[in-house]
Parts: sequence; C-alpha cells; structure tokens
Amino acid sequence: MPNTKWSELSHLQLGRYAEYYAKMEFASYGYDVYTSEVDDHGVDFVARNPMDGQYYEVQVKAVRNLDYVYIRKDKMVLSPTRLVYLLLFSDGALPDCYVIPSQVWNHCSALFVERNYDKPGQKSAPEWGINLSKKNLPLLDPYKEASYFHDAKLR
Repeated sequence: MPNTKWSELSHLQLGRYAEYYAKMEFASYGYDVYTSEVDDHGVDFVARNPMDGQYYEVQVKAVRNLDYVYIRKDKMVLSPTRLVYLLLFSDGALPDCYVIPSQVWNHCSALFVERNYDKPGQKSAPEWGINLSKKNLPLLDPYKEASYFHDAKLR
C-alpha cells in the first residue's frame, strides 16, 4: 500500500504520481502504454486498446480538493480518441479515478464547462473545465474508471 498522505506531496509530486498511477491502471487492463519525455501537446501518454487496436491520447489531471480543473483549448482537441484521466485524492485512501472522453465538452453542463475569456480585459487562454463541487460530484459517476474499462471490453 502506498503512502496516502497526499497533502504532504507538492503539486508537482502529486501530478507526477498521478501520471504514473494512470499509466499503471491502463496497463492493468491490458492496454499498451506509450510515454513521451515531453508534454508539449497536452498529451501525457498514449494508450492502445488491445481489443480493437485503437489508440487514445490521455491527459492526466490530479486534484486534492473539489475545485476547478482546466485544460487549455490549444492543448486539447475534442475527438473520440482524446481522454482526460481525472484523479481525486483524499488523505488516507487511494484516488478516485475517472476516464472522461473529451467529447463531453461538445455538450457543456454544470460539470463540464467551456470558458473562452473573450471579453475585454480577460487575458486567460480559452479552456475546457471541470467544475468539481459536492453538488456536481454525482455527475462524474458515469465516468468512473471501472465503468469505462468494462464498457471498453464490450465495444
């Protein structure tokens, strides 16, 4: 059992752990996992589904608290082969993991939001966001990791 005092890790350490954890989870379901040394395109790793040979680009996001998580639009094109792997960390437990197809942002909701920051004075780059809150947490249920990998076997 790993150390689960996530609050003691820096933001960078938690993010690195989350990437390794995500790769191990995909590998545990039989996916081939390919990594690159540089994340300059918003892709943390590529995973190949052994059932159909389909490749997926995966962006990993890790959070300790229910908060807002975002991915810049210039780093993520919405496509059937682009996934976000979200890990929610709480001290004393392994993370809750979710596999989110990027296409959910084609139909934004209270949970999955689009922010363009196109009003005068707004300087942030346009982004896709996940609005994590106690109210929105149940909306993540369909994206639980176990459901995703179970459904992938049925495809």
